[in-house]
Amino acid sequence: MAPDIEARFAIAYAEFRLDVDLRLPGRGITAFFGPSGSGKTTCLRAIAGLERAQSGYVSVGGEVWQDDAKSIFLPTHRRALGYVFQEPSLFAHLDVRANLEYGLRRRGTVADNTEFERIVELLGIGPFLKRHPERLSGGERQRVAIARALLVQPKLLLLDEPLASLDLRRKAEILPYLERLHDELKIPSIYVSHIPDEVARLADHLVLLDRGTVVASGPLQETIARLDLPAAFADNAGVVVETTFAGHDSADHIMRLDFAGGTLYVPQRREPVAGKVRCRIEARDVSLTLERQSGTSILNIIPVIVVEMAQTEHAAQVLVRLDANGAPLLARITRRSWDALALAPGRRVWAQVKTVALVG
Repeated sequence: MAPDIEARFAIAYAEFRLDVDLRLPGRGITAFFGPSGSGKTTCLRAIAGLERAQSGYVSVGGEVWQDDAKSIFLPTHRRALGYVFQEPSLFAHLDVRANLEYGLRRRGTVADNTEFERIVELLGIGPFLKRHPERLSGGERQRVAIARALLVQPKLLLLDEPLASLDLRRKAEILPYLERLHDELKIPSIYVSHIPDEVARLADHLVLLDRGTVVASGPLQETIARLDLPAAFADNAGVVVETTFAGHDSADHIMRLDFAGGTLYVPQRREPVAGKVRCRIEARDVSLTLERQSGTSILNIIPVIVVEMAQTEHAAQVLVRLDANGAPLLARITRRSWDALALAPGRRVWAQVKTVALVG
C-alpha cells in the first residue's frame, strides 16, 4: 500500500545540501526534528512549493503536487495545504473574523456556518472574533493563524515551529489546542521543532534530520529509542512512554501513572489529569542496579531486561536499551558500570528513574 505522503527532492546551496526521500503516514502528526541548520524548514518549504527542488516528487493523498520527471509543478497557491509560520502573519487592519474569512476565500468555496464554528470552538477563539491582532496575546494570534489555515480545508497542514516566538506561559496555553486538533481532526500535519518536549507531546511519527539528510524516520516511540542515532541527537536520548492516569496521593501531591512496565510516580499537576498521559524519560535520568534498592529517595524503580548496548560520543559512556515488559527504556551509564555489573543482553536488572517529565 502506497504511503499517503511522499516527498523526494534535492536542493543544493553553496554551503548546504538537502537530499531527502520520505514516505509519511496520512494521519496524525509527523515531527521534523533536528538541530538548527539540519534542513527542517527547507524541507517543509519544498513540500509547500516555496523552495523549488531539483528532480523533485511530492504527492499527498494520491494528488501529485510535483513530479519533475513529468514536468508537473503546482505553485503553492494551488496546493491544498495550510501553512503556519513562526510568526502568525495576520492582517493587522482586519479583525479576527475577517482574517478567518480570508482563509475561506482562498479555498474558493463557501463553508457552512457549522464548519466555521467548529474550527473556532476547537481553537477557543470565539471570544475575540471582533478583536484586531494587536489586542491579542502571542498565543491567541497563533491560534487564529492555525484556524485560518484549517479553514482552507487543506489536505496537509504544515507548522513551522509555531511556538518558537512564544514564552513558556504562552506555549503552555497553545499546546492543549494543538492536542485537540490532533485528536479530533483527520488532517495530517507536519510539525517542525527542535524542542524535544514538544515533539514528545504531539508527534505520532518522527523524522530526524541532520545536515540535510534523513537519519531516521518511523513511529515516535520506536524511533526515539534507537541506539544508532548520530551524535547530534545523543543529548536528547530517551523515550516517550504512553501511560494511564491511575490516581493521586493528595497528601504527598503525587500522581500514579500505569504503563506496561509498572507504575510511575510524578509530581501532581495543578490542572486536572485523566486518561492517557505521555511521559518523557531521558536516558541520563536512568540508572541500573542488580537488586531492587531500598532506603532510596527514588520512587520509580522498574524491573527491566537488558536488550543491547551501544557506544556514545563519549568514550567513557554507553547507552543501554532496556525492555520494561514491552515498553522501551534507555539508560546512559559509564562503561565502567557496564563492566562492573557484568551487564549483557538478556540480564534482568532494575531501572531507577530519577526524573519523569509529564508532557501530555
